[in-house]
Amino acid sequence: MSRFVRSKWAQFLVMLVALEIIAISINMFYAPHNIASGGATGIGILLEAAFGFNLSLVVLIINIFMLILAWIFLSKQTVLKIALGSFILPVCLALTPQIKLIKDPLLTVIVGASIFAVGISMLYQIDASSGGTTVPPLIIKKYWGLKTSTSLLLIDGVICLLNVFVAGFEVMVLAVTSQILTTIVMNFIETGFDRKKVIYIMSDSDLNKIKGKLGLLGKALTIFNVTGGYTGHDKEMLMVIVENPDYHQLLGLVHEIDPSAFVLVMDAAEARGGIWNGGDQYLTQIPSEKRSEVLEKFNADER
Repeated sequence: MSRFVRSKWAQFLVMLVALEIIAISINMFYAPHNIASGGATGIGILLEAAFGFNLSLVVLIINIFMLILAWIFLSKQTVLKIALGSFILPVCLALTPQIKLIKDPLLTVIVGASIFAVGISMLYQIDASSGGTTVPPLIIKKYWGLKTSTSLLLIDGVICLLNVFVAGFEVMVLAVTSQILTTIVMNFIETGFDRKKVIYIMSDSDLNKIKGKLGLLGKALTIFNVTGGYTGHDKEMLMVIVENPDYHQLLGLVHEIDPSAFVLVMDAAEARGGIWNGGDQYLTQIPSEKRSEVLEKFNADER
């Protein structure tokens, strides 16, 4: 988090923006189509669609009730953490007009879920909350040990299912879809779009050639000493981190040198610090007295 966002006023500003973004997603995308995708706002949408209750007032009442539960069963610190968002979100909902911006329900869910995910992710970045149904999972975890993510999923799932009785089966499916899309978008926002690949390589015959080729191409690598679980033989395993666009090129290079090489590929959400790409980093990591030996061996393998 940047130094600017560490200040209390900056965090308050971020919270206001995040809660208004959530209010926009609710009032301009979910509520006009009666799609309740979970949380206190989902309950408010259901009650508004079924009985005409005011959405922002319902959310305020639910949030106050949840604050009382948090005060009784949880720490005062938790109450203070969620109190501000619990009162500001209903105000944002009351001030934001309820307009149907998109007529197509599926497109509404796609856009609304993406906007909602941005708002929630901003709150997570400053360790804030909009209150509501985030409280019961904390109580359940404290007294019964169930993960908060599991119990929150169950609560939101029940709210999504209630769409069947208010707006029909299709709206329920849209609500579930919105939950899935929100989770996907939040994962991308939190882990970043600049994702990379971590590649582990083992070769019985041409590892030195692969090692040298990657080094000369400017791909930094880390070498692990490993032992085969079946054979008991000591081996070397390479770890290389590459940008996504370079992945297929590197994979083709390895299989060109050794078609039977073992390659394990994993996604990396973030790579910071150290040297993981660029220049002749592999050669610079080798002691100077051994560099000529490595280059000669690589050139001999090439011939």
